[in-house]
Amino acid sequence: MTNQPKKILTPRRQVIKGIAAGAALGATSIPLWGRYAQSQSSEPIKIGFQVHRTGIGAAYGRWYDRTTMAAVAKINSEGGINGRQVEIVSEDDGTDPKRGAEVVEKFATQHNTDLAFGTLFSHVVYGSAPRAGELKIPYFVVSEGHHVASGALNRYTMQPGITDVKSQVQAMAPYVASTLGKKVTMIYPDFAFGHDHRDYFSAAIEREGGTVVEKIAIPPTETSFTKYFPKIPRDTEVIYHVMVGPAVLTFVKEMGEFFGSSRPEIFGFIDSLEAVDLSSPGLEFLEGTYFWEGNPRYAQANQSEYDKAYRAAVGVDNNGASVSDSKDVATYAHMFGCWETLHIVKAGMEASGYRGTGDRAKLIEAVEAMTDMPHSHAHPQGAKRFNGKTHQVFGHQYITRVSNGRLELAHTTSIEDTLYPDETDYTTQSF
Repeated sequence: MTNQPKKILTPRRQVIKGIAAGAALGATSIPLWGRYAQSQSSEPIKIGFQVHRTGIGAAYGRWYDRTTMAAVAKINSEGGINGRQVEIVSEDDGTDPKRGAEVVEKFATQHNTDLAFGTLFSHVVYGSAPRAGELKIPYFVVSEGHHVASGALNRYTMQPGITDVKSQVQAMAPYVASTLGKKVTMIYPDFAFGHDHRDYFSAAIEREGGTVVEKIAIPPTETSFTKYFPKIPRDTEVIYHVMVGPAVLTFVKEMGEFFGSSRPEIFGFIDSLEAVDLSSPGLEFLEGTYFWEGNPRYAQANQSEYDKAYRAAVGVDNNGASVSDSKDVATYAHMFGCWETLHIVKAGMEASGYRGTGDRAKLIEAVEAMTDMPHSHAHPQGAKRFNGKTHQVFGHQYITRVSNGRLELAHTTSIEDTLYPDETDYTTQSF
């Protein structure tokens, strides 16, 4: 990697883009240029964005980048943070744990960013978080693994803008057992994220009187999947699938070719179809199947004003695709986590009176003190509840059903459905 950041959003670019975003969000009429001029008396807040530009997470990285830039434009148009503009310094980690740690080190020692942010894939989080702890740089991940709340990481690592797999599957299992069936075959990627699904869904479905009759782990770099489907037992009532990476469309198509019209019930995590157009040839068999979504891709009948404004800001239409290209489908179920995490960073810095890297501990303590986060422009996915001890947020989960080629909302869980007992208390760790 070079010693130069891959992208820096300069203050002038920010404010120009921010004015447009503010208009889309119905911002108040406070003079933007007056606030901008005031912010120039201070150095910008520098946020190191660890982004999966290449590797198996590239599709997510592209939309995480787009969402991050939209959130920063909004924040800057509203006066920035503590009167200072926000500047994003981006580095590609290649969706690779070793490079992830190197990127965190660059943020801390070369770019001197105030914090690091943005990582999605759990094996990269595992590879990067220890270095963040050693360098004492706050590390705000936008992943879904149970790694943070399990206590496996450190006080500098937080996941305040997106829920974790354990809470998601715990909330899903009752619906799967009561609506689809109790004999489940699981198909999942063979790394930490997939192992979380394997372990926590197995436990959750057993609590509902069900059982996992087969667990099929697939290497995340696999490109063909037909050889795995004969391992599915004949008495399977539900196939539970969650796949990631560039071959997800191949996976779903080959599953359809294998089963034809005589398939079991199917419940998938939308990861298996993130950034994939549902109208793609070969996906017709998905009609009537179910998905978990962190945020519904299609604008629903009960769409909130916050989702409407968020879609406009990030440039996503009512079908979950780019407004400039209907075939460019967003990673809508996950990317909201970048938007919400950056607003949490803003709230934490303002609550702590953050002035510079010497106040990093104060920032962490301010976020640890947060609890309920109302549904709002800052939290368009829904209301949330943050647990400062475990550094993990909890929120609503959505089950959608494929109907006439669209994902229609079938069930929304409560926040209480997602809660589980604390497994750690990071606040007892020293800085």
